[in-house]
This record gives sequence, structure tokens and C-alpha cells, in this order.
Amino acid sequence: MSSENPRVRPVHPVEAEVVEVPLDAEVPTPEPSDDPGAGTPEHDPAEIRIAFLLFPGLTQLDLTGPAQVLSRVPGARVEYVAATLDPVPSDCGLSLVPTTTIADASPADVLVVPGGDGAFDAMLDPAVVAFVRREAERATWVTSVCTGAFVIGAAGLLAGKRATTHWASKPMLAAFGAQPVDDRVVDDGAVVTAAGVSAGIDMALWLAAELAGQPAAEAIQLQIEYDPQPPFDAGSAVRADTRIVTEARAAAEAARGDRVARAAAAVMR
Repeated sequence: MSSENPRVRPVHPVEAEVVEVPLDAEVPTPEPSDDPGAGTPEHDPAEIRIAFLLFPGLTQLDLTGPAQVLSRVPGARVEYVAATLDPVPSDCGLSLVPTTTIADASPADVLVVPGGDGAFDAMLDPAVVAFVRREAERATWVTSVCTGAFVIGAAGLLAGKRATTHWASKPMLAAFGAQPVDDRVVDDGAVVTAAGVSAGIDMALWLAAELAGQPAAEAIQLQIEYDPQPPFDAGSAVRADTRIVTEARAAAEAARGDRVARAAAAVMR
């Protein structure tokens, strides 16, 4: 890793050299090199490279909320990364336009992985898993919003770490060796996870303070007038009806548990 950029610190995925996703395709792995410096990112200390991963079926606020914050960080250079440059449909019908592809993406200081039901297909996509692992080796922070945590879990980055995700799917994080916690934003070393959807804005403001200092983060909060005053106090599983929470978690397990088990079996050997 380059010693010139204090923001760059390595993330070491579990068993990073091999990923065996139980699909017909194989996860691409980098060719070995005789050059010990090969693969070392050329981060520019004058800018902060922030990559947002796009995949079909993502929840757009998981991405656009943090993007509105992090794009305002001084020195930020934002890229939206997808398999191709074709528009990527979100789960609300809004399509997002990538700026680069997984194959061509520049090394990032920060990787942001959104959630949505599409995350449970993305975590079984060999190209996505390989991309997240590649970026984790050279980024300062790997972050997720909502069920994006399962994508970074499938890349082997949650083993032994505290992590959070959307409340309905949180118990399933344990399949990747994570310790599920109820905090809205969880910082465990270089891996930062946020709870459901709107928690991505909180995570992004926290990260903005880490990148540029609290005054800069507070200025961004004021610019976007992030001062939540919802008309109802029903946004937390802690305060919601226990029966509803239990039924929703059971439904999430039924809909997603098989895919989680497949991805976890590939990485937790």
C-alpha cells in the first residue's frame, strides 16, 4: 500500500485469493505477478475517490442519500460502477446511469455498496464479489447501506466484525461470521455498515467527518437540510409491534435465506 496517502489502509478479506460461489461461472482472480508493487493503487492525495456499486434491484435511496452527502466532501471524485454502462433499474422504477464499469473502475478510497432485494442476487454474482474484494484490498473504507452488508459479507469482509443491516434481515448476517448489532451505523475498523435505507445518510455524514473533519460534515448536513422530523414514530424495529417485526423477519428469511446460505457456504469454509 502507498504510504503517501494517510487515508489508505488495507482491508484483508477472509481467504481473499479464492472465492467459490456455487454457480456455473467462476470468480475471476488476479494473475500472480513478480512485481511486489503490482496492484498498489495510485491514490491522489488531493482527491478522495468514492465508488458507488450499482446492480439491478438496488434501493435507490441507499445510494442517492449517501451520494448527496459524499459528493459534497471537499476533493471528492465520485464514480458509479456497474457491470456495463447501461442504465441500472432500481427497486422503485427509477434507473441510474453508471459512469464506469467494474472492469474499468479506478481504485477507490471509499467503496459504498447499497442494498435492496437485488443485493441478494448481487452477492451471488462472481464479478460483483471479485470487484468488492479487489476494492477492499486498496480502499480506506468499505461501506454498506441496508442489505448491501450481504454483498460485502459474501466477499468475506464481515467475518469477526460487528455489523448492521436492515432490521428484517439482520439475524442472517451471522451466516457470514458477523456479530449483528442494533446500532444505526457500525464502524469496525475499515468496514462501516449502516442500517436500513435512510441510515445511509447518517453513515455518509459520519464518513464525511472522517474524511474532511466535523465542521465540513456539519456544513454538508446544513446544505442538504438534513433535520428529520417525521410525522410518525414508527421507523424503528425497537419500537414497532413485536408481532409485526417477528413476521417480517420470518418473511425475509423465507425469501432470502436460501441465497444467503449459498453465499455464506462459499466464503465461510
